[in-house]
Amino acid sequence: MNESHTRTAEVAGPAAQEVEAYLRMHPDFFERRHSLLAELSVPHPAHGAVSLIERQVELLRERNRQLKERLVDLVAVARENEELSSRLHRLALALMGSEDINDVVNTTIDLLRDEFPATPVAVRVLTAAGQIEAVPSEHYMDNPTADRLFEAVFAAHRPVCGGLAPEQKAYLFGDTAVRSAVLVPLTDGRPLGILALGSPEANRFHSGMGTLFLGHLGELVSRAIKGHLLN
Repeated sequence: MNESHTRTAEVAGPAAQEVEAYLRMHPDFFERRHSLLAELSVPHPAHGAVSLIERQVELLRERNRQLKERLVDLVAVARENEELSSRLHRLALALMGSEDINDVVNTTIDLLRDEFPATPVAVRVLTAAGQIEAVPSEHYMDNPTADRLFEAVFAAHRPVCGGLAPEQKAYLFGDTAVRSAVLVPLTDGRPLGILALGSPEANRFHSGMGTLFLGHLGELVSRAIKGHLLN
């Protein structure tokens, strides 16, 4: 057995665990033994054996790179959230000036189409919400249709993302190429309607995506519709 094998055997098993435990309890151990630190080496998959200091520097650089990437991701998310907040603010201001339910529907559709140009938008208001004469025929929905097509959406009490059933797609988007969508229930404790955003991409709206912005969007439109109800 050569010297290197002997040294390996000496630190194997319980002895290695004891050394590791000691160093964890005394992280300043090498601060008083600089010469020993310079003599130690650790294996490196690409460069062979390197000094412990070199290896530590390399690990710190890698950790710094990962932190920089994480920071870039956080900044991107912050900017996206700021933009979403601005869009909700613009919609809220526009809805505050709506004169009736018809105006609420048209304002919502127009603003969302401006903010998301490639996204088909559909709004359907239940006739049970009252003032049927104020809702254009292309935007109203009767109770049987709501129960047949969107009962699960109202029962969920939150936006539902993913693929649409063929009848849902035809009812909301007609012949428009939509492969995924989000259905936002409009409610005030009772169903008021459905707000739908579609996409030609199958994975644009999926069950695992966050829906906080969409939920706030639904609350704004629901409140605007409720403000114009007679009952």
